[in-house]
Amino acid sequence: MGMWIGINRKARVCYGFDDISLVPGKFTINPEEVDISTSIGPIKLSIPILSAAMDGVTDTKFSIAFGKMGGLAILNLMGIYTRYQDPYSIIEKIISSPEEKATSIIQDIYKEPIKERLIGERIEEIKKEKVLCGVSCIPQFAEKFGPIAQEAGADIFVVQSTVTTARHLSTKYKPLNLADFCKSMKIPVIAGNCVTYDVALELMECGVSAILVGIGPGAACTTREVLGIGIPQVTATCDCAWARDVYYRKTGRYVSVITDGGMVTSGDICKAFASGADAVMIGSAFVRAKESPGKGYHWGMATSDENLPRGTRIYLGVSGTLKEILFGPARVDDGSQNLIGALKLSMGCVGARNIKEMQMIEIAIAPSVKTEGKIYQSAKKAMRSGQWTIKST
Repeated sequence: MGMWIGINRKARVCYGFDDISLVPGKFTINPEEVDISTSIGPIKLSIPILSAAMDGVTDTKFSIAFGKMGGLAILNLMGIYTRYQDPYSIIEKIISSPEEKATSIIQDIYKEPIKERLIGERIEEIKKEKVLCGVSCIPQFAEKFGPIAQEAGADIFVVQSTVTTARHLSTKYKPLNLADFCKSMKIPVIAGNCVTYDVALELMECGVSAILVGIGPGAACTTREVLGIGIPQVTATCDCAWARDVYYRKTGRYVSVITDGGMVTSGDICKAFASGADAVMIGSAFVRAKESPGKGYHWGMATSDENLPRGTRIYLGVSGTLKEILFGPARVDDGSQNLIGALKLSMGCVGARNIKEMQMIEIAIAPSVKTEGKIYQSAKKAMRSGQWTIKST
C-alpha cells in the first residue's frame, strides 16, 4: 500500500486531525449520559486527559488542581522543579527573556544538576492533597529515579523520550532494559513516544501499562523541523491502537493508548478518541490556564538540549481558569475551552456511549471540513492576527 514517490520507492499516505471529520451516528445520545472515564492499568480516571510533563504546564500546584478535577498531571522529574528549590524565580527568567536569547537562556538554566531530595519533596507535596501523581524522566535516568518516585508515593511513572523503542542500541552507555524496569516497579509504567504498529507492540510486550503516541506534533516542539521525523497523529494513533487490540487478543492484557500532542482544539481531542485513543495528553491548552506556572508561555521539553534543541518558547496567553478550560462555561469560540463538554457533545452526536464506542465510529477523509463555507471566519481570524486590515474611505 502507498503511493510511488520515485522509481521503486513508495510512501504511505498518512492523516492528521485537519484531514478527517467524524460522521454523525444513526442515533444520538444525551451528552450528560455518556461515560468518558478511562483506565491506565489499575488507575481509574474520571476524565481521560493527562497534562504534559512540560515545565510551563505542570508544577505541583497545577498537579493538585488538575487531580482534584479528575485528571492526571505528569510532573517532569528532569525539569526546573527538581533542579531549583525556588523554581518560580527561574520561570520569571525564562518568560522575561528576549525572543532571540530565549533558547540559550533556557539551555543555561537546565544545566543546574537535578537534586534527588527535590524529587521526593515535590511528589510528597502533591500526594498530601490526596490526588494522583504522575512523574516522568528520560530512559537513561529511569532506573535511578523510578525507585525514588515510587518510595515518595508516585502513582504512575512515565519513561519518555523523543523516540522510544524497546531495543535501543548503544556502545557508549547501557540502555534501559524496559522489560526489567517494568517488572521492578510496583506502580504502572507508561512509555513513549512512538508512532508505529511494530514499535507499539514491542513496547507493550515489555509490560508497560500505556504508551504515548506522537513524535513532534506539539505546539512548542520542533522535532519535525529539526530531525525531519514524525507521523501525523490520526494515522499514528490508529496504528498503535491496532497494536493494542492485537496484543489484547493475544494476551488478555489491555495497554492504553495515549495520544500525545497536536490537539489544538476540542474537535481535535474528539478526533483522537475516534482514531483509537484511550486518553490524550495535552500541553498547550493548559498553558492558557490561570493555574499554569508558565503564565501563558510554553517551551518544548527538548528546548534545553545543549547540542540540538528540538523545542522553542512560544506565547499563547492566558484565556481562563482550568475549570473553564476543562468544564466551561466557554468564554471563547475557538474550541480551547470546555474540552470535556465538547467531548461529551461530540460523543452524543456520533452515538458513542463510552470511550470504547467512540473508538469505533465512522471517520471521513475530509481535508476541506475546516474551510468549507468558512470564508468569513477565515477573514475574522486573519484580522485578529493582523494579516488583514480594514481601511475606511
